[in-house]
Amino acid sequence: MSERRAVHGGTPSSQRAGLAAVTVCLALPLLGLGLLLWRPEIDIVWEDHPAHFWIVLAAAATSAVLASVMGTAAQRRGDARVLLAAYAFLVTAAFLGLHALATPKVLLDTPNAGFVLATPAGLALGAVFAVWSGSNLSGERDVAVVRRAPLLRGVIVALALGWAVLSLAQIWPFDTGAVPEQVDGLLTAFAGAAIVGYAVAAWRYLGIWRERRSALPLAVASAFVLLAEASVAVAFSRSWHLSWWEWHLLMLAAVVLVAVTARAQWHEERFAGLYLDDTTEGERDMSILFADLQGFTTFSEAHEPREVTQMLNVFFEVAVPAVAGRYGGDVDRIIGDALMVTFNRRGDQPDHARRAALAGLALQEATASVLEEHPDWPRFRVGISSGPVSVSVLGTAGGRTHTVIGDTVNTASRIEGKAPAGGVAVSAATLALLPDAQSEPLGFLELKGKAQPVEVFRIVGLDAAPR
Repeated sequence: MSERRAVHGGTPSSQRAGLAAVTVCLALPLLGLGLLLWRPEIDIVWEDHPAHFWIVLAAAATSAVLASVMGTAAQRRGDARVLLAAYAFLVTAAFLGLHALATPKVLLDTPNAGFVLATPAGLALGAVFAVWSGSNLSGERDVAVVRRAPLLRGVIVALALGWAVLSLAQIWPFDTGAVPEQVDGLLTAFAGAAIVGYAVAAWRYLGIWRERRSALPLAVASAFVLLAEASVAVAFSRSWHLSWWEWHLLMLAAVVLVAVTARAQWHEERFAGLYLDDTTEGERDMSILFADLQGFTTFSEAHEPREVTQMLNVFFEVAVPAVAGRYGGDVDRIIGDALMVTFNRRGDQPDHARRAALAGLALQEATASVLEEHPDWPRFRVGISSGPVSVSVLGTAGGRTHTVIGDTVNTASRIEGKAPAGGVAVSAATLALLPDAQSEPLGFLELKGKAQPVEVFRIVGLDAAPR
């Protein structure tokens, strides 16, 4: 129990105290808003257009950077929850940017209904992604969402651009001559939807925090609470009064809170606290490729370290694109002269064995051109194994990585040692997934801890490209 408490950052009593403190802090903005609405004489006016422009722009920029970093991590790991949370912040960034443009006497001479209403609209749309990110996204749902990431991103951009065009052209429903904040129907509808959506999303992320007791889910839940409170202020505040300024600051605080919390996490797998279970401890069928240089130790003993480094860089400049480019392999690690590449890590490559085999052949072809200029350099040997693999986040603060473990990984590493220099060796399990491969047997490989030896084959040719 003591080890678990250390990992999650404290005893249950200290965690409850921390949650209570967070709850009080989150309640204060809503209490302050209620006080301003109850006592309108203290809800004073402060009409400062440049301050408004820069506050909103800062919130939009922070949200955009956060969305970009989260989106990159999500795509790299194939995690739908992080991806959809990133899009919630991307929507916020896009529509806050539009709201910044509405600042009178900065970029536009007069208030514009479309640009000002962009904030509640952005909050409502962001809430959709927030709720979606907290839903059940396991299995095929995860893969489907990540596969459609470009489409979702394109829809967000198209909506923001379309909103801007309609607003500038003052096309319905933005052709009203009323003061923008007095367009009550649309504003109330957007704000109401945002309040409900962010409240639901916050509750779901609080559930994630209860399971994991890590800082990031709690920060995201808190940010969604702040955005819900901002939506309340949008609906009830008066323009240029303190209550109106409050929701601007709440939106800035929400994105800064998540950004700062994420920044405090270990730089590798910074968003691991939000990952789906399939990302942190899932199991899927994969193909694992190992490659290293036969004779590397002998070469290193006979050359200066600078020459060895130069040789490795020249090889990896052609080897890595060969496996990670066309065939979509994920480079798990490079240690010295050894290269480990995974296929189907995100569950989106059902033809992973074919991809791995073709990648191995492409690696040998690419490095062969290097050897034509440097015939005294060592040659790569490649080993591939296919089968069930555990995908895990290992380690904690100070050292954390996303990797794969299991018998399939160990077998691939041992097969690589059996492969001839310049060749690609595969297990029988991999060959069974390549019915059109031309191969030749290399014999059986005895593995420590396995009752039966593993039959190994050399891939001579493979006709079809991956689908």
